[in-house]
Amino acid sequence: MNTHEDLPISSATVPADAFGLEPLLDVTELAAYLGVPVSTLYDWRTRGKGPAAYRFGKHLKFAVSDVRAWVAEQRESA
Repeated sequence: MNTHEDLPISSATVPADAFGLEPLLDVTELAAYLGVPVSTLYDWRTRGKGPAAYRFGKHLKFAVSDVRAWVAEQRESA
């Protein structure tokens, strides 16, 4: 599981794996990172909220850069 210190600040700094691809989080890892139940992530998806995801069969995967961008969009303005 990744902690928020493990997630890079921008997509330009996302380390690639041996195949040149950025890391992907599964729904359980993302839920733990955000501190929300997995069911909340699925609810957000059905309502068009939440970060973009890739679907591989029945599995959802979230690119670290997409999660970072989505988190930045959630910040409330002062």
